[in-house]
Amino acid sequence: MTTDADGILRQITEIVARELAVPAESLAADTDLRAIEGADSVRLLRVVAKVEQTWDIELDDEDVFTVSSVAELAGVVREALQVKAA
Repeated sequence: MTTDADGILRQITEIVARELAVPAESLAADTDLRAIEGADSVRLLRVVAKVEQTWDIELDDEDVFTVSSVAELAGVVREALQVKAA
């Protein structure tokens, strides 16, 4: 588990790729999570669950439902990690 910004983005990209069964290379920081082929609400919730498990955090529902890209999800994780560390 990494906590630096680039590492978080990289690890989230890998989680998204694995959970949505797409190549990680096809994902960019600005990739719209809902636009990925095969993405649906259940699979995206699995992504969130895996992210929470990976960093041992709990993301606010409001944050989860407002993010649309890989980078935005990484930002929410960084914020949750800062709160956890405080």
